Amino acid sequence: NILKVDSFLNHQIDVSLMKEMGKEIKRLYADSGVNKILTIEASGIAIACIAAEYFDCPVLFAKKTKTKNKVLFAKKTKTKNIANSVYKTQVRSFTHGTEYDVILSKDFLNENDNVLIIDDFLAEGNALLGLIDLCNQAGAKIAGCAIAIEKGFQPGREKVEAKGIRVESLAIVESMSDDSVIFKNQ
Repeated sequence: NILKVDSFLNHQIDVSLMKEMGKEIKRLYADSGVNKILTIEASGIAIACIAAEYFDCPVLFAKKTKTKNKVLFAKKTKTKNIANSVYKTQVRSFTHGTEYDVILSKDFLNENDNVLIIDDFLAEGNALLGLIDLCNQAGAKIAGCAIAIEKGFQPGREKVEAKGIRVESLAIVESMSDDSVIFKNQ
């Protein structure tokens, strides 16, 4: 269930494609009053930055912090370049099969913000749910979520929409196997 897109999205970036994605995200959320874009490091940052050009707003990205085995170690590694005043949540990575803490400085997100959450993939929905939690902690409004590629055969969309949040995906994979990928016609 891993879809390799490293030739254009998350290792090598096709900037022309990113521009078109940014334009489409702006079209989809043009009337939403977005004043901040939020993503999670690392692969969502490129898409978020290009989209922010069209929305004329800043991009925030939640940082992942490594957590050592909680049974063996009580110590956590902290990001040294963020103040102690942070929103924090826990996210389970589908790709890596691990849990990690995600933090965002309280200096940049508050109840006056209307946030568009952007990410590269939507599968299980864990990253989006973590970002939604950070917005909720800040009291920020969520305009919706924009996704580059959604695995439509996994439950992520349903989990996010169950919270009353709009989800727009630029491409939806209906099914995939070792030798084929079938996209949903939109």
